[in-house]
Amino acid sequence: MSQPQSPFMFITDLDHTLVGDNNALAELNQQLQQHRQTHGTVIVYSTGRSLTLYRQLLTEVDLLEPDFLVLSVGTVIYSKGSETPSQDWIDYLSPDWDRTKVVAIAQSFPALTPQPESEQTQFKASYVIDGEAAQTVLPQLETALRTAQLDTQIIYSSAQDLDILPRRGNKGAAVAFLQEQVGMSGDRTVVCGDSGNDIAMFEAAAAKGIVVGNAKPELRGWYTNQATAETYLADAHCAGGILEGLLHFKFLD
Repeated sequence: MSQPQSPFMFITDLDHTLVGDNNALAELNQQLQQHRQTHGTVIVYSTGRSLTLYRQLLTEVDLLEPDFLVLSVGTVIYSKGSETPSQDWIDYLSPDWDRTKVVAIAQSFPALTPQPESEQTQFKASYVIDGEAAQTVLPQLETALRTAQLDTQIIYSSAQDLDILPRRGNKGAAVAFLQEQVGMSGDRTVVCGDSGNDIAMFEAAAAKGIVVGNAKPELRGWYTNQATAETYLADAHCAGGILEGLLHFKFLD
């Protein structure tokens, strides 16, 4: 059983997970900051946002400064105080990744509209495609990438956002990397999310999981079919759901 007085690693998605209920966020911020100051808890934001869009969010919402920032669906990691991405993570993602070939294949599918340049990273090619077209295009895209012997994965979320990543790089792999970096065990790690690009955190990471009450259908479907007792589905939305889950797992009291 978790001990509220012990440090833990708190990893959360931002949009519609941590962010979305300002009153609950203020309460959660207060409790997390106190826990970090008193017990050394580690705070991590893991988001699909780029650095550009993360900085934009900071002008709109009051967020604590994280100890680690995982951006662009797990493909970029910053440590607190650093202006440059983690080189260890870059080295981990680099083998067998050929972004030029990935983009060339994606361009052969007219239904895929590239996201803005700010959302493209060294290890992520990002597109927009509507849900109806995705049903046909995703299997074809997967086949084309596999035929080209590209070791990739496709993450589709919110019925519009499609990201092509190295197979070894996603939010879940980033959790495992950070656990090793800070020496935090799975029973002292909790991940929080609301959408399809968060599934990797729940699947791949040895951690407790909190699915917020406003979770999108793709994550709710995963929870219904595959979740274990280590994952909690909250009633409350956004930060309120996170608070509910942290109390359930006894990370907070």
